[in-house]
This record gives sequence, C-alpha cells and structure tokens, in this order.
Amino acid sequence: MTSLAEPQTTTDTTAASPGTRYVGRRYLQLVLVLGALSAIGPLTIDAYLPALPALSAEMGATDSQAQLTITGLLLGLGLGQLLVGPLSDAVGRRKPLLVGLAAHGLMSVLCALAPSIELLAVTRTLQGLAGAAVAVVSMAVVRDLFSGIKAAQLLSRLMLVVGVAPILAPSIGSALLAFTSWRGIFVVLAVVAVGLFVLALLALPETLPVVRRQPGNVRGSLRAYRGLFGDRLFVVMVLVSGLMFATLFAYISGAPFILQELYGLSPAEFGVAFSANALGLVVMTQVNPLLVKRYSPVRVLLASVTISTLGAVALVITTATGVGGFIGFMVPLFFVVSAAGLAFPNAPAIALNRHGEAAGSAAALLGSAQFMIGGAIAPLVGALANGTPVPMAGVILGASTLALVLFLSARRRLDAVSYD
Repeated sequence: MTSLAEPQTTTDTTAASPGTRYVGRRYLQLVLVLGALSAIGPLTIDAYLPALPALSAEMGATDSQAQLTITGLLLGLGLGQLLVGPLSDAVGRRKPLLVGLAAHGLMSVLCALAPSIELLAVTRTLQGLAGAAVAVVSMAVVRDLFSGIKAAQLLSRLMLVVGVAPILAPSIGSALLAFTSWRGIFVVLAVVAVGLFVLALLALPETLPVVRRQPGNVRGSLRAYRGLFGDRLFVVMVLVSGLMFATLFAYISGAPFILQELYGLSPAEFGVAFSANALGLVVMTQVNPLLVKRYSPVRVLLASVTISTLGAVALVITTATGVGGFIGFMVPLFFVVSAAGLAFPNAPAIALNRHGEAAGSAAALLGSAQFMIGGAIAPLVGALANGTPVPMAGVILGASTLALVLFLSARRRLDAVSYD
C-alpha cells in the first residue's frame, strides 16, 4: 500500500480545502485505512462474545460479573477519548494514534493472562483507554478533511468497513473457540493491534497542520470543552448519538446469554444470528449517502430514531407475550440495529459540522458519550435479568424513546442549519 503522506508544499492551492486532495484511489485508500483502524473497536467488543458463557463458567462468575468486562471496556473507551481528544488537537493525530495502538496490543496480552474476572474487568478497562485514541483520531481525521454532507458520506463509507467487524467478529470468535479458549481470542486481538500499528505508521498522514493546533494544556482543553457544551445543538446530537449506541450495547451485552442460554443456540449459531442483525446495520450505512444527498442528515436521523423506537416497542410486545418465539425476538431487533446504521454517521456529522476548529475535542465528546452512555446503560440488562428477554427490550425502548424526545426538542433549530 502506498503512503497517503505525500509531501505538501506551502504553495498547494488546495490547502484551504484539504479534502479535495482525496479523490479516486487516494479517497478509497483513506476509507480503507480509517475503516481498518476503526474496526478494532467492534472487534475488541464482539470477538469474545461467544465465549462469555464459557468464560463465566471457568471463572465462577455470574452473568452480571461477566458483563462487567464489556462495561469496563466501554467506560475506558469513553473516558479515554475525553483525554485523547484535546491532546490530538494539540500534538496532531498520528502520535496519539500510534501510542494507543501499541498500548492496546499490550493490554490485550494482559487480558489473555488475567487470572480472575476482577482483573479481567480491570485490563479490559485499560484496553478501552488505549483504544480510545483510535476512535478519536479516526473521526477527527474525517473532520480535518471534510465537513457537512461530505463528512456524512465518508462516515457512511467507513461504516461499511467497520460494519464488517461486528458481522465477522462473533463468527471469528466462534471459530477460534474450536481450537483455543477465550484467552486465545485476546492474543489474536494483540496481533491485530500490532498489524494496525504498522498500517497507521506507513499509510496515514498527519491531517492537522501545526497552524491549526490548539493549546496543549488543561486550560486550553477546558476552554474547548466549555465552548462545545455551550452549543445546545451539539449537546443534543451528542446525547442522541450516545443513546443510539446504548440500544446497540444493550443488545450486545444481553444477546450472548439470551441467544445461547434461553434460545439454545450454539456458539457458531450465535455468530450467525448476531451477524444477521449486523448486516442490516451495514446495509443502512451504505444507503445513507444516497439518503442524505436527497433528504439531508437531519431528516434521515429523524427517520432513524423513529424506526428504532417503533422497533423497540414491537420488541417489548413480542418478548413480553412470547409471540413468535425466536423469530419474534430477532425481527424487531433487526429494525432496531438497522436504524442505528442511519444514526451513527449522521449524528456525528451534524455535530462535527459545527466545530471544525476543535475537531479532536468534539470527536472526543461524541465518542465518550457513545461509550459512556452505552457502558452505563448496558449493565441494566444484567441487573434486571429475570430469565427472559424483556429487560433487554425495555432498556432498548427507554434509550430509543429518550433519543427521539431529545431530537424533537431541537428539530426546528436543526432544520435551520445548513449542512452543505
């Protein structure tokens, strides 16, 4: 792969619009590199999901304790982004990314060696802190180069690459379990982190020029966050994005136990069922560029949160009554997860469009909200567990409904903003 980091001169006439340099093959390479980097998050979350029941049995842990290994990762991803965001605005994108990938590889090895569920939860949290750099930088690079509809379109293209991860990860995890344990899955994640480190080192340029960098101190970071929190529309988009992620994480945390223990699926069958829902998410992310061109990111996002809420209502009804059994559980979930595929590119694109001057900090708040809200809500599935899918369905409905209410509260002001 050729490097994207071609020398730039001060006479470059496209300097004011750096994204114009990324066309044709270079644009495709940018999508593939950023997508591969972004995929490490879903892989880290999803690859070991088929092993959760076996992990719980081996360590003598309850379902709730095992789910803490997911929660710890999500909280680490959330908190880490708040630190990495302003740092990347100050020192550039490449250094935090490379350090984060190296640390992720190390933490993956420590996860593989964890002797107890408590230590595994700790190492997973540290793994999340390391992975936060990848999440922040990938989104900040998009905003460094593009804005508005173009940013939404690029984020949609990234979701095609990112979407392959949740489709393949459970199946990969199931395949690995055929000849290794859950510890071997973490060894594979360490190898992936090393490979992505090499990819980033060779193929991803610095996209934040020195002249656009922000002060690298606590006061500068607080000033940047204060400005972001002062923008009501930005805050609404952050919360909507976080709540839509929460619907997905509620599903991720509950699905391994519900599908394998309640519906009796094997680890391999679980991988297929999980991938079927992820396929809907990927398809929607690829339809999204066409939709935003015709209807705008705001209208598409409204459709997303509405479909998610209606799907969640149907899910509560089918799980509470038992109508349809396994099919009655999977079909409404398909609509909920697919709707998320429209929310994930558009909510960040709308929010980042307003704050290109602090893209790292803005991306950090977005990413932090996604993982921290998801990390806070997901444990409710385990805490409310009663042997049925109803608690998971109720959590998904609550998150979707709140996202819809927040969006509608700011609808008029959102419609007044240009996203060209």
